[in-house]
Amino acid sequence: MSPPRGQRASLRRALFALLAVAFAFAAFLVLADRLSDDDPPRLSPGTGVAAGESDDVVDPLAWDADREDELVDAASRGFAHPLYTLVPNGAVASAERTARYRELIEETVEGTDIDPDDLEALVYLESAGRPTAAADPQFVGAVGLTQILAETGTNLLDMRTDPRQARSITRSIRRAQRRGDTEAVRLLEARRRTVDERFDPAKALAGTVRYLEFAREELGREDLALASYHAGVGNIQNVVKAYRQGDDVSYAQLYFDTSPVHNEAAYERLADLGDDSSTYLWRIGAAKEIMRMHREDPDALREQAALQTAKNSSEEVLWPEGSTPQYTSAAQLRDSYEDGTLRRLPADLLAAEGVRIDPQMGELAPRRDLSRRLFRGLRPEALAVLVTIGAGVQEISGAKKPISVTSTVRDQRYQDLLTGVNAQATREYSLHTTGYAFDILRSFSGTRQEDAFWFMLRRLQALDMIAWLPEFGAAHITVGERAEALLPLLDEESERVADGA
Repeated sequence: MSPPRGQRASLRRALFALLAVAFAFAAFLVLADRLSDDDPPRLSPGTGVAAGESDDVVDPLAWDADREDELVDAASRGFAHPLYTLVPNGAVASAERTARYRELIEETVEGTDIDPDDLEALVYLESAGRPTAAADPQFVGAVGLTQILAETGTNLLDMRTDPRQARSITRSIRRAQRRGDTEAVRLLEARRRTVDERFDPAKALAGTVRYLEFAREELGREDLALASYHAGVGNIQNVVKAYRQGDDVSYAQLYFDTSPVHNEAAYERLADLGDDSSTYLWRIGAAKEIMRMHREDPDALREQAALQTAKNSSEEVLWPEGSTPQYTSAAQLRDSYEDGTLRRLPADLLAAEGVRIDPQMGELAPRRDLSRRLFRGLRPEALAVLVTIGAGVQEISGAKKPISVTSTVRDQRYQDLLTGVNAQATREYSLHTTGYAFDILRSFSGTRQEDAFWFMLRRLQALDMIAWLPEFGAAHITVGERAEALLPLLDEESERVADGA
């Protein structure tokens, strides 16, 4: 018998906390031999220089082959949000629809090297288990359970596709549905599956298996083959070629070992594909986890779906309400500054990393006869992320203009005041009242600085350290427990700036 839902959630959070601490401790051990140096290396996110590789700079986001599985899992969590919010009728209903095809999926992959969990996840991601889904009303584009293009189906997968006839039959199906003629609908749908096999689940799955086998032969790896389902084999080959690090390179290495200033050619190839293609493999991983929960722990899936859809980002997945203390009064804020639970924004350090503290931050404090400085602080993990973002934007873009942090910690009374003057301020659970959230003004000196900023957010999201969303005029960022891994570098960078290094 499984424990009650609340107890199960508590156990999961406790286990996650232990793993996060272990990860942070491991990162500390890597860096510990440099903490006593007189001149520690400069924080340089995006450069790809791992700890210990240079005495001058260090990139806390650098690729680490020993952590590949961990990075893949983190990216799958970091990019899971749309799989809960953009699927028809929600994740639970979409998982139920997809699960109906599990037996057919297992039959289709029999005798191949394709993992049925991968193919099932692809079905969830592509159509949410709907065999008649069509991205293109003309049916020339993606159609069916696995969203096959008409040209791909005909020229590569040896499938019969006929968009014109399929459109005509679809119009007849709609007329029969309006008449309530279910028998006519059944016959017409059967005919459509014959003239355009993308509407036939069995043939669509078989065609997708043929594609994945072809891609695996061309690319030499299963992860690259899966990534190519959205990006295309040729595009993935171009990324590998631009990376120039050998043939047997994983997709995780291609993704995490590139940036606008490190292995730039490969990064540009990936960026040109767009987010839907460059993060496709991570969303496959997220879909696999959804389907696993559907089979093994439906309550966990419902709980996760509620958290993912509570806000416009996955911030409540990082910190569900009740999982971490909220500040309700100015006295609690003062106590937290004194015991180090909160850190005041260090103006000198932030300025050195290209971050400006907005002078309007805490502007409602005088209404309560309080200092604005009381509302200018963050949890140490959130401060570490803010410093890392600033350093990364500065390193990558070379821009002199700092980015501006406009909002950090609040107590609940401040949040209540804010809802009266700011329509975007939530009247419900605000992560600002935990000290783990901050906002950065979306004002940049040019496209290079702007691109560097969004790169930093996407990369930290891929590491499952943050959840973020663009709001009116600002980006709202919430920092999770995994950012504890940045704390040793935060302390070291603070020391370096203080010493004028």
